[in-house]
Amino acid sequence: MATMNIFLSAFFAGLVAILATVAIEKYGGVIGGIFGTVPTTIVPAAAFIWIADSNQSSFESSMGMVPVGMLLNSFFLWLWRVIPPIIPEWNFSIRLTIITLINLSFWFSGAIISVILFSELSPMLVGGVALVIGLLFGRLATKRYRPAPRGKNKVGITILSSRGIAAAIAIGIAVWLSQQGSPLLAGIASVFPAIFLTTMVALWISQGEEVPSGAVGPMMLGSMSVSLYALAATVLIPSFGIILGSIFSWLASLIFISIPVAFTLKSNISAS
Repeated sequence: MATMNIFLSAFFAGLVAILATVAIEKYGGVIGGIFGTVPTTIVPAAAFIWIADSNQSSFESSMGMVPVGMLLNSFFLWLWRVIPPIIPEWNFSIRLTIITLINLSFWFSGAIISVILFSELSPMLVGGVALVIGLLFGRLATKRYRPAPRGKNKVGITILSSRGIAAAIAIGIAVWLSQQGSPLLAGIASVFPAIFLTTMVALWISQGEEVPSGAVGPMMLGSMSVSLYALAATVLIPSFGIILGSIFSWLASLIFISIPVAFTLKSNISAS
C-alpha cells in the first residue's frame, strides 16, 4: 500500500505538471504564467502525504514548509531574470547549464537552511509569514510590466515528458519522506522546483530568453496560490476528508490568489 501511494502520487503529479509549459506557450507569459502556477502537483502531494501518515501534527509540519519552499521557488524564478544578463554570451548549452546550476544551488542551500532554522517553530506561523513575503516579493516583481509574448515554436514531446518525469520524481520522494517520519523534508521536497526548472529550460530551448523572462513575474506571484492551498489543506483535508478538503482548498487558492493576480496583471497590461 505504501509503495502504491508513492507510485500514484508520482503518476498524478507528472500528469498534471506537463500542462503549465503548454499554457505559457499557448497563452503567453502573463496568462500562461498564472495558469501554470494554479495548484496542481501539490494536490496529489498533500493528499498522499496525509494518507501516508494521518497525523495532524506531522501534516501541519509538512504543509507549513510548503510556503517556505514556494518562497524559495519565487527567488529561484527571479534568478532566471537576474542571472542571465550577468553570464557572458558563451555557447548556448554551456550558458544555460551554468545559469541552471547557479539557480539550483541557491534553492538547495535555502532549503537546507530553512529545514534547520524552522524545525522548532510553529509550521503554520512560518508558512503564513512565508506566504505574505512571497506575495510582496511577487508583486514587486510584477510592478513594472514586462513583455510576455506567446511562444512561436512548439515545445517538443521529449521536453514535455521530462517535465512530467521530474515533477513525478519530486512528489514521489516527498511522499516517501513523509512515510519515513520526515514531515519537514517531505513538505520542502513536495515543492522542489521541478516544474519551474523544466518550464524555464524548455522555454529557453524552444522559444529563446524573452518568453520565459516575461513569465517570471507572473509565475512568482501566481505561485503563491500553492502556498495558500497548503495552509488551507492543513485544516480542510483533516476536517472534510481528502476529496472535499482538496476541492475546498483548491477553490480557496483560486479565489483568493489566482483570480486576483490575473486581474492585477491584466490591469498592468492595460495601463502599459
